[in-house]
Amino acid sequence: MKGTRMAGGKGPMTTAPTARTKDHGAVFTALRLLLKPFEDKFAVKTDKPGNCCLETRSASLNGRRLFFAAAKAKKNYVSFYLTPLYMFPELSFGISPTLKKRMQGQSCFNFTTVDQDCFDELGRLTEAGFQRFKSEALL
Repeated sequence: MKGTRMAGGKGPMTTAPTARTKDHGAVFTALRLLLKPFEDKFAVKTDKPGNCCLETRSASLNGRRLFFAAAKAKKNYVSFYLTPLYMFPELSFGISPTLKKRMQGQSCFNFTTVDQDCFDELGRLTEAGFQRFKSEALL
């Protein structure tokens, strides 16, 4: 990656925004929109550029709030975390092969470009996760 150094050859490299960072911004924005409908049902722990995290408003048995979902921009991809998939594995039984390819572990999905079909499916999974939290009285 090309960059320029400050005078004297010391100091941080500065670089112009790349297509990758622009794609990541679009991916984060799209994934962030999946969390928007749930903001009034959960506490927004973090909401800043590149990082949005929702958790329960009340503490669980261990005295801490439960993590629900998040979107986070990283160096090489944007991640979407959906804890209900970890807590209730049966929610993931119907995940499409296309979305499954994006899955890292039991509840994380990584994206480098916008994939509306996968995002639509993640929206449905997020709603199903919310409904499961609700039915288990975890909200």
